[in-house]
Amino acid sequence: MVKLRASPPPALPADLPIADVLGLSRNPAFDPARLRGDEFSELARASRNRMLANALVIVFVASVFIPLIGWLIVGLWAGALAIVLTKSRQTDMMLVDPGSYGPHATLAHLQNLYAVASALCWVTALLLFPWLADGAQATMLLLVVMSIMIGSTFVFSTSPLSVLIYISILGSGAMLSLGLEAQWHAMSGMTLFTITSLVATIQVRTIFLKGRLAEASLVEKEAVVSMLLREFEENEADWLWEIDPARKLRAVSPRFAFALGRSQADIEGKPLLEMVAGQTWASGQFPPSLHDLAERLKNRENFSNILVQVSILGEERWWELSGTPMRDDQGRFTGYRGVGSDVTEQRKSSEKIAYLARYDTLTQLPNRLQLTEALGEALRYAAQWRTRCALLMVDLDRFKAVNDSLGHMTGDKLLAQVSARLQSLMGENQLCGRLGGDEFAIVIREASAPGVIGDLAQRVIERLSEPYQIDHHTLYVGASVGSAEGPRDGITVEEMMRNADLALYRAKDSGGGDHCVFEPVLHASAEERRQLEVSLRKALSLDEMVLHYQPVVDARSHAVVSFEALVRWNSADHGFVSPAKFIPLAEDTRLIVPIGQWVIRKACEEARHWPDHIKVNVNVSPEQLLEPGFHEEVVQALAATGLRPDRLEVEVTESIFLRDASIARSALEQVMALGCSVALDDFGTGYSSLGYLRKLKFSTIKVDRTFVQGAAQDSAESLAIINAVVAMAKSLKMTTTAEGVETAEEAELIRNLGCDKIQGFYFGRPMPAEDARKLFHIARELRA
Repeated sequence: MVKLRASPPPALPADLPIADVLGLSRNPAFDPARLRGDEFSELARASRNRMLANALVIVFVASVFIPLIGWLIVGLWAGALAIVLTKSRQTDMMLVDPGSYGPHATLAHLQNLYAVASALCWVTALLLFPWLADGAQATMLLLVVMSIMIGSTFVFSTSPLSVLIYISILGSGAMLSLGLEAQWHAMSGMTLFTITSLVATIQVRTIFLKGRLAEASLVEKEAVVSMLLREFEENEADWLWEIDPARKLRAVSPRFAFALGRSQADIEGKPLLEMVAGQTWASGQFPPSLHDLAERLKNRENFSNILVQVSILGEERWWELSGTPMRDDQGRFTGYRGVGSDVTEQRKSSEKIAYLARYDTLTQLPNRLQLTEALGEALRYAAQWRTRCALLMVDLDRFKAVNDSLGHMTGDKLLAQVSARLQSLMGENQLCGRLGGDEFAIVIREASAPGVIGDLAQRVIERLSEPYQIDHHTLYVGASVGSAEGPRDGITVEEMMRNADLALYRAKDSGGGDHCVFEPVLHASAEERRQLEVSLRKALSLDEMVLHYQPVVDARSHAVVSFEALVRWNSADHGFVSPAKFIPLAEDTRLIVPIGQWVIRKACEEARHWPDHIKVNVNVSPEQLLEPGFHEEVVQALAATGLRPDRLEVEVTESIFLRDASIARSALEQVMALGCSVALDDFGTGYSSLGYLRKLKFSTIKVDRTFVQGAAQDSAESLAIINAVVAMAKSLKMTTTAEGVETAEEAELIRNLGCDKIQGFYFGRPMPAEDARKLFHIARELRA
């Protein structure tokens, strides 16, 4: 139903402050624009009456004192007073004129000045005339002044302050007159009379203001009601309804008949409930909302904005109804009258909004809000009945690779199939939902049975690891699961989600495809990781990073041909931190980008101290390679250090082609255009990159140490892979480097397999820059 609102008129205060009464405040309730029309409409008449009254009094006083003191003095006094009164009336008439509303403050000031002048004229007469007449008619003149004071109390004025000034001066003059005659008691009485007149003036003004404000408020309220009724009548969504004591419709309006889908004649005198119940009228099986309406009508209760499910010509609709019972002068019930509107569309929108607030639009699974509510209810149930509940966090393995390589649309279709598989695994008291991205959660309300958590986690991993068919692609992703059990692992939703997430992180960290149960030690690991991240953010600025260099030698001559730069971190807080520990952390937090920039510059600086034919190999992470302007960083490093581009070899892994292949390829081509060479590291351990070997001119393919060790143990597969890589590299005019060679036998085997270069502990461990330089001094001494 459309709600009509209007600003209410200012409320009438119970007590008006004196400042408001005298017009000395800026209260918006006493704004001249609000009351001026009422006040000034009476000002012309009141000013005329005041002028006539003063004229009569002047004539009376003049007739008394001219025989006593002569016409000259009396005439001068009367003329002066007449001028003041005339000017005062002119000021009043200027206020009456609408065109003079602007300088209201100036006109009010003039009113006060004329009040002072008029009062002084009367005080002059009171003091001067009896003295010139040897005391004759002093009492009469005093009574005249008192009469003027009383009259001024009740005479209307738009400037109550001028009335108070007028009475105060007259009273002071009367008191002075009595004091000069030493009539002290009379003087005291005059003082009381003056005070009473002042108080009466304020009271009269207060009563007047309250009356005017009440009238103005009533007028505004009537205007508001008229406006609301007019808007209501013009609004096609709302209608009026009325029923008699038997709950039959009467005085049916055309709009209500239209809402019922019938003519006015068809529904006049028909029961209201019959008209809105539809086919359920005969069976009496009403919707609950109609039962509620019937009870309210039966009990003759007021109701407002109740939602009622109705059936109009076989179509289900929703109405919002308000109604009030009517009674006659004797208090007898005469029926109901009310308003209603069709809110079907609004209700549909509300239901859709409510659905979107609790369900994921992509997978149609419950979202984070509903999952947290279910988990909270499960925890309360477990605490009440001393049972156990559980939360499983599920994260897809390798989903990002699918998303990056095949696009987000394919990724969304994959998520939809994953959600369907998860839903099919749910049993009683189990709810699965999507938290966001490729992360899902399962709430188990009753997990007291042994093995229920582990069994469900294993089934989830196995089911989600089965192949998916999407757009002619066969996709393989796995799943990792972390679980927390309540109330053992947490008594709040936040604790359960945090602990399950820590367990999931452990499962992902171990390689994925596994289920990890929360253990308290995981808190310590998470805290250690947090502290490690804090220290890592400060490592470069504190100069805690250092580069070590591992030699790469020619497979036949064993001469050093290059060094691979490897970053090491000696933290002031944690001591020496293994690269296997801080490199993944740096990649997760994108700190690898500034670290990688530092490594390139530092390695180029050190290579300047080596012989001209020795290269430096620098590992570049996918995060760093995909940064905009990567090649510009390489240019800046070469320019700053003066190193020839052909002496810098950038090493990348196959994983760069799974993020954004086009950006990776473009960045590498720009680096090659500078004259630098590019090596493909850890070849064969990840996803196939044979297509990129054809498209990109790599200078070197590095054979991973796992194949070297396998070949040393006579593994046929490893031998075959190394032979295939060597043959392929030669055909593509690339060199090969075998990593992880630790013994003379392995070195001999690799040389016989045809690898061009060898790297490993057998020829040298990663060493500080000073030790790397010493190798060249030793070589020169041996040659000498």
